[in-house]
Amino acid sequence: MTLKCSVFIATSLDGFIARTDGALDWLPQDGAADDGEDYGYNAFIASVDTLVIGRKTYELVLTFGEWPYPGKRVVVLSSHYPVTSQPLADGVEGTSCPPRELVQRLAAEGARHAYVDGGKTIQSFLNAGLIHEITITRVPVLLGAGIPLFGPLERDIALRHLATRSYANGLVQSRYSVVTSNTKS
Repeated sequence: MTLKCSVFIATSLDGFIARTDGALDWLPQDGAADDGEDYGYNAFIASVDTLVIGRKTYELVLTFGEWPYPGKRVVVLSSHYPVTSQPLADGVEGTSCPPRELVQRLAAEGARHAYVDGGKTIQSFLNAGLIHEITITRVPVLLGAGIPLFGPLERDIALRHLATRSYANGLVQSRYSVVTSNTKS
């Protein structure tokens, strides 16, 4: 069984996912959305059974108050953890397992669709050729500096545009599939 790995993320117009200090204060706050628009997030998260996130992203999510991923398996990647999984909280485990090995393990355990989140984690999955689909919502703000979504790549990664939607509040969301040697464009 193949595990589908997807990215669903917001960036500033200049490509940053957070300020240099990790702050997300530039993202639209509650009430700024178009009449409660969720930008497709609820349908996306409903399709996901597993989240693979970086340690810094996990620590940031812990500050949100209520856990946003009830009923989902969450795997936190960090060099601070052993390769073998260790429990962090109910339904959350930490590992330093390489992405390809982790995907193979999750697929063998029955995972079908993983949401990959966190800058370094997304970059390592892209470099390993494990991302299948990317949804990027661009927020109309320039930060000038911050944590980039994309970093150095080992090779070009071709994408096929699937859809783009713009919203009245200026957000523009594009969805792409990652073109692999098995995928025809």
